[in-house]
Amino acid sequence: MHASTSASTSEKTASQTPSRRLRWRVVDIVVAAVLGVAIGLVFWAWNTVGYAWFIAMDGLTPGLGGLAAGMWLIGGVVGGLVIRKPGAALLVEVIAAIVSMLIGNVWGVSTLLSGLVQGLGAELVFAIFLYRRFTLPVAMLAGAGAGIGAWVFELFYGSSPNILKTLEFNAIYLVSLIVSGAVLAGVVGWLAVRALAATGALSRFAAGREARREV
Repeated sequence: MHASTSASTSEKTASQTPSRRLRWRVVDIVVAAVLGVAIGLVFWAWNTVGYAWFIAMDGLTPGLGGLAAGMWLIGGVVGGLVIRKPGAALLVEVIAAIVSMLIGNVWGVSTLLSGLVQGLGAELVFAIFLYRRFTLPVAMLAGAGAGIGAWVFELFYGSSPNILKTLEFNAIYLVSLIVSGAVLAGVVGWLAVRALAATGALSRFAAGREARREV
């Protein structure tokens, strides 16, 4: 039953013209804004918990603090999984970054710049799959992509960019960001979307229709 359901969903998606399938609707814009604000509040809460974890892990092994960064990457993953349109991952991550910045954090405007790069990292993964695949592995790759985006941004940005640090630090930090992005952003983001879809809140989206068919 599950296999036939998945097949019918794929056939329905394939039958749509690319312009129709990828065209933004008003509801897409509204939901992107709502998701961005909600995830921005998550970012704000994580600014305290995550940063404390970051400092503790970095104190243990320089670069290992990246393991705490995944929750700051989740916006792009959730946005891409729910809306499934070009720019959705980037838009939700950026809105979330703006909300976190406006509420107040120690990073200021760099929060927005970081959100842009991280959202782009997730967006590129969904684009590679032509906005047609939204499985757990794709979500994990999107989270990892956001982590790579964060690594590139921090490599060059700031008064003390990571490019001035050791190769060992940057290698450990890159791997840590990829792992954290895949797990905390990818897996957690995918589970969050599934849970939200199960409530019926995403009934106007493919993610919600898929959840109903699997029941």
